[in-house]
Amino acid sequence: MTGFLVRRLGLLALVVWGVVTATFVLVHATPGDPARTTLGDKASESAVQALRAEWGLDQPLGVQYWHFLTDLVSGNLGTSFQYRSPIVALLAERLPTTLLLMLMAVTFAVVISLPLATWVAVRGRGGADIGVRIFGAVAQGTPAFLTGTLLVIVFGLKLHWFPVGGYGRTTAEHLHSLVLPAMTIALGIVPMLVNSLRASLTDALQSDFVAFGHSKGLKPATVLAAYAIRNGSISGVTILGIQAGVLAGGALVVEKVFAIPGMGSLMLAGILGRDFPVVQATTLVFAGIVVVVYLVTDLSYALLDPRARLA
Repeated sequence: MTGFLVRRLGLLALVVWGVVTATFVLVHATPGDPARTTLGDKASESAVQALRAEWGLDQPLGVQYWHFLTDLVSGNLGTSFQYRSPIVALLAERLPTTLLLMLMAVTFAVVISLPLATWVAVRGRGGADIGVRIFGAVAQGTPAFLTGTLLVIVFGLKLHWFPVGGYGRTTAEHLHSLVLPAMTIALGIVPMLVNSLRASLTDALQSDFVAFGHSKGLKPATVLAAYAIRNGSISGVTILGIQAGVLAGGALVVEKVFAIPGMGSLMLAGILGRDFPVVQATTLVFAGIVVVVYLVTDLSYALLDPRARLA
């Protein structure tokens, strides 16, 4: 297990480095001058050049990249051009919100998908299967911003169950305000998760070990939970791991729609304001989140299927 972790962490570190390097190149290649954006069109050229020199933007790109890597290794993510605040402080303020949003989205996706897939797998082909397929097609084909807007109209403006935006002040208000954003992200994951779980559960219910469980005289609910669902959920874990990128991308859109002060809104503000340090830092964090999810996904196989420990 130790050797596996070391090899895996080494490969994932290379992935993060590649993502960060590509982001550095792209943000510097995009047209626009952060100094000019900050000072405005009426600022003098000397003032713009002075601000560029202060930020180190007048240096060659290779020198800027080297400084970026050395600062990154030392834990210094720089200072935001827009907020004039250390990036670490901004991340400490915004990251918990995004992590809570993603955790709630995963929870909602599992709570919706697992019972739905189990119900369809047990009932077999029929009206329930067709209904779930139609629901999945509609949910998967609807953009996140449209799903969020519809949820706001129905549950926010019509029923007044949840706030239509903002984050609140207390922990209870935070959780209450994240229900609709998390549900918006979850509905984008549910179709693939249901399809995967339904197929694996259908195969598991027809397997020999399930028949053996029934032959032992175990209750059907026990056989379903301990034999079928445990073995069939491995594919669901894989899908959740693959959808880590979807979760991160969904946070970008959803936080903007619902005015959630998280990493997604910070990243979009950095892109629009040409704030290179913010864009690079938020990309690094999102890449790190995806990498950690992939690692947890690999490790969870051994918990669900002991045979995976021998591979």
